[in-house]
Amino acid sequence: MKAVSGKRLCRILESKGWELKRINGSHHIYAKAGNTARISVPVHGNNPLKTGLLRHLMKIAEIEESELQ
Repeated sequence: MKAVSGKRLCRILESKGWELKRINGSHHIYAKAGNTARISVPVHGNNPLKTGLLRHLMKIAEIEESELQ
């Protein structure tokens, strides 16, 4: 799996219709109309997200691995 930073994942989420609701410290909280899920993305500069967390967030947001380019 390709390493992705929190900043990059935020851009991908926004392109898929997720809306930034608030920022709590270094965590960006996203929501989407018609979806009860909330996604909390830790943004620590350009440091890559850990693989398990990235897979979990991708599953919630319905993002395919090919979309991480």
